Amino acid sequence: MNFLTDRFLVSADRFDGPILVTGAGGCIGAWTVAILSRSGVPCVAADLQDDRTRPSLVMGADAAGALTWEVLDVTDATRVAEVVKSHGIRTIIHLAGLQVPFCAANPALGARVNVEGTINMLEAARHAEIKRTTYASSIASVSFPPGGPYKETLYGAYKLANENTAYVYWNDWEVPSIGLRPNVVYGVARDQGMSSLNTAGIQAAAMGLPFEIPYTGSYSWLYAGEAAAAFIAAVSQAGESASVFDLNGRCETIENGLSILRGLDSGMAVTAKGDPFPFPADLDEAPLWASVPKYPHVSVQDGIEDTYRAFKQLIADGQVTALPG
Repeated sequence: MNFLTDRFLVSADRFDGPILVTGAGGCIGAWTVAILSRSGVPCVAADLQDDRTRPSLVMGADAAGALTWEVLDVTDATRVAEVVKSHGIRTIIHLAGLQVPFCAANPALGARVNVEGTINMLEAARHAEIKRTTYASSIASVSFPPGGPYKETLYGAYKLANENTAYVYWNDWEVPSIGLRPNVVYGVARDQGMSSLNTAGIQAAAMGLPFEIPYTGSYSWLYAGEAAAAFIAAVSQAGESASVFDLNGRCETIENGLSILRGLDSGMAVTAKGDPFPFPADLDEAPLWASVPKYPHVSVQDGIEDTYRAFKQLIADGQVTALPG
């Protein structure tokens, strides 16, 4: 599966010590540890459980099994500080969090994980004098203040709180950070959340199954490898502020995405119907590109092709046997 990460490899000398990647069992986290590991960058993967299912899809089971992995509850500030100290962490990529439906189902837990967990990371960076920290905000934060054109969610509210918290950490204690707001991420290992169904559609095509995506129109196609590469680029230099940037991907319609997929598999039975997705699809990435070192940008054509190819291989190898959900 090396073809998935070949274009995203980085030079290890861009970093000044081990990198802690929280949420390593999630989609962007899996891609991040895969890219860092293949690049020879020392990294510590951390998540609530030692579940390497998604990293195995991206980098292979043997490589995923060789990762240094810490079982870490990000709401436990003492444990976070212990992990940072014991591994001599010099960089933090904080991706751990609960997505939209999980925050709606358990708002208090969503707040603890998404808000308190981010505070604990910033606090650890403060005391360890770490100057390279990036964290996952979300495009859902642009739904505030209320009353605008996009749907407000608890998840978005928590992410907006994190952006403001990071600013205070910089203003009061000079703890630098970069918050990235990923839009709709797709690719291998994206199997949860309300915006994961375009990926499910690609998987269904690879499996020869019918599938209907329940939304249409303009959509942000942010390839998972590109999202991980952006987070890595954000910490490949020391921070000097508490910046927040949109990470949009390519704006393309669901319908055109399916046309690309049909070009790969003329017999596929994946369709789309319904209202447009209730978040913006074309936010400006230029400020991010101007502020962090260059990283690869992936076209919708290339992203869908690589995802379809990867699913075909994973299905043949028996690693993927059913659609998510």
